[in-house]
Amino acid sequence: MRIKYSHIIKNLVTAFAVTLFFGCENNFDDVQKVGVLQNQPVGEAENIDLKYTELKKDTVHLLANLISPKMLDYSNRDFSFREFPEGILLKLYDEDDNLTTIRSKYAIFYTATNIIDLRDTVTITTHKNETLVTDQLYYNEKLEWVFTNEPWVYGTLHGIGFDADKDFKNFQMLEMGGDFELDN
Repeated sequence: MRIKYSHIIKNLVTAFAVTLFFGCENNFDDVQKVGVLQNQPVGEAENIDLKYTELKKDTVHLLANLISPKMLDYSNRDFSFREFPEGILLKLYDEDDNLTTIRSKYAIFYTATNIIDLRDTVTITTHKNETLVTDQLYYNEKLEWVFTNEPWVYGTLHGIGFDADKDFKNFQMLEMGGDFELDN
């Protein structure tokens, strides 16, 4: 009896293919669960009260206080971010301990770009009781720059779109209106 090598190779390939076919179990529910886990946050925090301090001349100085009911951490994504689905209250203190507050009903911090996206009734109130209100406001943490393309109201002024430094000393409005007082 003579066995041909081509016949043996065909049988081995067939046996290998059948083993792979029956050995791999594709359960669609399991495949879906993997996708869901990748879309879930890797961390969740509730009732956040985060304080950022600085030590100057043996004295601890409070610079900022972030308060939020909930934070979701999506650092497992390629473009990682932290989401605050129930909003934030951010208290900022200057060198003279003057308080500026920032509120929004939703916030998201993109860690790769250091951009903070505040949305839904964003309100900034300074220690002089001046208030800026808009629907969306971005803050570039690296450049310390604030900007929006949305309508805004600041006292008697209003407009659509602006950008400014973090202290609003360098302020550029795109479209504006309101009551102005001019010195002649």
